[in-house]
Amino acid sequence: MTEPKRQSQAKMSRSMGGPLAGVAVLPPGLEEAGAAELTSLGAESVQVLRRAVAFRTDLKGFYRLQLQARLPFRILRELARFSCDGPRQLHDAVAGAADWDQWLPPSRSFRVDVSGSLPGLAHSHFTALQVKNALVDGQRQRWGERSSIDRDDPDLCLHLHLGRAPGGRGGMGVLSVDGAGGSLHRRGWRAAVGLAPLKENLASGLIALTGWDGSVPLADPLCGSGTLLIEAACRQLGRAPGLDPAGNQPRPQLLGHWPDFKAALWAQEVKAAQGLAEAPPPLAPIVGLEHNADVLEQARANAVSAGVGDHVQLQQGDCRDFQPPSGPGVIVCNPPYGARLGGEDNLEALYADLGVMLKQRCSGWSLWLLSGNPELTGALRMKSRRRIPISNGGIDCRWLHYEIR
Repeated sequence: MTEPKRQSQAKMSRSMGGPLAGVAVLPPGLEEAGAAELTSLGAESVQVLRRAVAFRTDLKGFYRLQLQARLPFRILRELARFSCDGPRQLHDAVAGAADWDQWLPPSRSFRVDVSGSLPGLAHSHFTALQVKNALVDGQRQRWGERSSIDRDDPDLCLHLHLGRAPGGRGGMGVLSVDGAGGSLHRRGWRAAVGLAPLKENLASGLIALTGWDGSVPLADPLCGSGTLLIEAACRQLGRAPGLDPAGNQPRPQLLGHWPDFKAALWAQEVKAAQGLAEAPPPLAPIVGLEHNADVLEQARANAVSAGVGDHVQLQQGDCRDFQPPSGPGVIVCNPPYGARLGGEDNLEALYADLGVMLKQRCSGWSLWLLSGNPELTGALRMKSRRRIPISNGGIDCRWLHYEIR
């Protein structure tokens, strides 16, 4: 065997053989919940990071995470990690990171995403260009032609993360492939988003933090476009986020282009994901109230599109007039903390009235409220038991838990 051939097979073994190392990118504040979810789906060596969770699994397990994990934005499969102290070292490391003849022949397009920075590699566009050059330079040498860049619909999506090496000794790069190529928070059911939508994965994570299991009523008196309630219903009804809203076929993935893709294993995991929705358990009432008629219609359309229209009861009305189902139960809500209803005075009155309504009608219930403005939350005149830091679209928020007495 020639030395180049031996080196090529060694690269392929590193990137394809044995347990796979991966990272799930998560909404800030959901790292612990994300770690618990990945563990429940069979991931091993799970380690909580900042805005992410590292893990190890096999190829079948990776497919399972791609189809069933509700909380990540992205699930990345690590190809290589290497020392990196500048553009030249990055170029050489990427060139030797994998068997690119297998991963990226010239007939396939690709995209490079970058996170983090290092001295000399401070701008993501410049850094992505170095990765691109390393790959196409090698292609030209081997094939006399090169892959095209496709930012919208690539065959392979590469992700490079730059940071300091453990112990602060120099820089480090981690090169990964993205199993989907787009954010996993997009479930495919939400054509209408309302005025201040939560991302679907954040909503699902917030519901997970409440511990709601479908056995008691769930209500949102300020439901907006319905994301919290819809994601709650999808969780309990076993509607896998990696399948289309009808639950029939997997949503578009890039992992089918990977050189070690196993169609039979993928089919098994797709079937398992489809089976989660068979014989769903009975659910206690899930109810939502929205004062804006147009937003309410969006919420109803979203619930139908998600396949849970028969399980989520959405009505028009003011939160001050909310009448809870027979309880006790769980109330979740994401009240406005910006300009949706007007000025600060209007919002403070809304929070004050919400607090009065809850104390008058919802004794014995639990309340989970997403707060992006502590002064407004103070108008509730209620004392929270838990305050979980959460980032919602870059806004520093708290997921507040109250026991209503």
